[in-house]
Amino acid sequence: MYNRQKAVDYANRWWNHFNPAFPKFDDDCTNFISQCLLAGEAPMTGYPDRIKGWWLKGGTWSYSWTTANALFWHLQNSKKGLQGKRVSSESELELGDLIFLDFTGDGRIDHSLIVTSIINGVPYVNAHTTNSYHRLWTYEDSSAYTPNIKYYFMHIEVTP
Repeated sequence: MYNRQKAVDYANRWWNHFNPAFPKFDDDCTNFISQCLLAGEAPMTGYPDRIKGWWLKGGTWSYSWTTANALFWHLQNSKKGLQGKRVSSESELELGDLIFLDFTGDGRIDHSLIVTSIINGVPYVNAHTTNSYHRLWTYEDSSAYTPNIKYYFMHIEVTP
């Protein structure tokens, strides 16, 4: 079972810092999201295959642990453990769910965000790389924003 509150608590604790228990990356958005998912008790699977599963162990990690595009595809295609179900609107998201951004609309996911609050039905997110705390989910204030941006909304699920 995914503990949404623990994931959100972690995101709120570490949004502006690097947890020394984990590797640090210049582009740290998905590493941070993976840490949040792990804090929410999402199970790691697939070790030692870096292409399959979602995991961090022994100083190495799966591509899905650190790369937004790989995490998106892993969540969407996973049949057990950590999974994601795409939903059509931000209004369907809950705390601890994810939003993926394709800034240029080219079909490749560029950034990942975790929903940490919902106010009047509007999600606000935390993120790393440009560290963000309770930022409006649309990211229209981002220097990477373009009019071609595409949003992908992912409801997190965990199954045995």
